[in-house]
Amino acid sequence: MVEEVQKHSVHTLVFRSLKRTHDMFVADNAKPVVLDERSHKVKMAVKLRTEYGSVLHMPVLKECVREKGSHGIVESYGHKQYLQNPGEDNDYLITGTHPYPPGPGVALTADTKIQRMPSESASQSLAVALPPSQSKIESNRTAASVGDIYRHAGISERSQPPGLTMALMETGGNKNSVLMTKKAPTMPKPQWHPPWKLYRVISGHLGWVRCIAVEPGNQWFVTGSADRTIKIWDLASGKLKLSLTGHISTVRGVIVSARSPYLFSCGEDKQVKCWDLEYNKVIRHYHGHLSAVYGLDLHPTIDVLVTCSRDSTARIWDVRTKASVHTLSGHTNAVATVKCQAAEPQIITGSHDTTIRLWDLVAGKTRVTLTNHKKSVRAVVLHPRQYTFASGSPDNIKQWKFPDGNFIQNLSGHSAIINTLAVNSDGVLVSGADNGTMHLWDWRTGYNFQRVHAAVQPGSLDSESGIFACGFDQSESRLLTAEADKTIKVYKEDDSATEETHPVSWKPEIIKRKRF
Repeated sequence: MVEEVQKHSVHTLVFRSLKRTHDMFVADNAKPVVLDERSHKVKMAVKLRTEYGSVLHMPVLKECVREKGSHGIVESYGHKQYLQNPGEDNDYLITGTHPYPPGPGVALTADTKIQRMPSESASQSLAVALPPSQSKIESNRTAASVGDIYRHAGISERSQPPGLTMALMETGGNKNSVLMTKKAPTMPKPQWHPPWKLYRVISGHLGWVRCIAVEPGNQWFVTGSADRTIKIWDLASGKLKLSLTGHISTVRGVIVSARSPYLFSCGEDKQVKCWDLEYNKVIRHYHGHLSAVYGLDLHPTIDVLVTCSRDSTARIWDVRTKASVHTLSGHTNAVATVKCQAAEPQIITGSHDTTIRLWDLVAGKTRVTLTNHKKSVRAVVLHPRQYTFASGSPDNIKQWKFPDGNFIQNLSGHSAIINTLAVNSDGVLVSGADNGTMHLWDWRTGYNFQRVHAAVQPGSLDSESGIFACGFDQSESRLLTAEADKTIKVYKEDDSATEETHPVSWKPEIIKRKRF
């Protein structure tokens, strides 16, 4: 027999639903329901001990324990245990994994002895409670940071409270953690640099001027050209002093030694020559490359010459014995540029295979391969003061940090085949391209403060405006460029320019993120 369903009136159903709704939301609209204080305390105590038991108490400095007259300090460098005053509950045993820094500390009062879950407000309250005169000193002497306690408890650092950054500072040999609020990324304001202007054009070569180098005494400079000659020019007057013939094809690289009266040159005839500048003749040949030699550089402290070639290798030569010390193989296309430095890594190469390699000179092997570029790397330059370098490619100019080649930032905007880079001590980076454009950048911020496109020499085609090489003289007051219109152009800073006449067009709302 089916049980009959009780029928209710609409009035009953409506008011029953109304009453249930009222009971459910009474706390939102009427007087809040009074909670049992004792049961709430028990609930919170259980929750604190189960979830945050390992990080419940903040560590006490050793000096504070001594001031209270406690003799219950157990020391062992594996773990340090700090017991409270005799007679206190052993629940307040505090353990740490490393010794605390010396100096007067901040004693925890009765209000701050039991710490709840470390939050942003709780962790900052200790710093706020200090007198203004001691706040800077005591912030460096915090017994342990929230991050240290989390690591000791076996909890990952990612579960730290949001909005806090752990800044590790080295002070007096001890590693102290200081809590700092996280700052929003901002673009630093670029340093003001005076613009550069063209003040001299030197002609004399009969072909593209492919390379340029200034001698260490800053009296003259040397250029190599597609007319197969090497010419030496007076730097002050721009007059031709000497022409050297001997290469049978385009001269692609020249450099003057600071350790001996030698000039080194290389060319597309596969030859590497050493010229004695006292006799103006070739005294050594370095044989071994199988194709055109595109660049060369001298090591600053030892008598070693490094050359790079279209045969995908770079070679290290002993300057005096002409012996090939190492053949640096690993690139899969022509090696376009090579640079040397005294510090590790001592050799840096850029190649048409889009990679940059940092080499170990002693072992003759690659230490790091940088694959960030998407197009061929034709230029590399080392900063004269910082332990950084830049590389030029049609996609971007990129800045890197030694010794591991950590990426710093991109310098975008020079959309052309970049053949050459130069940088001076003031942080002016110059990039020269195939289309005759030259961009000047602030090294630190990557701000492009000037763009130059000089007119070609009369009689040359407009297409013959490429810049193949550039460099600063030893005083860094003049910039020399070797160009496709068969000329050498000399630039200098505009002395009449000021920050008012040539202001920095800086847009701080554009955020550039550097990677360190």
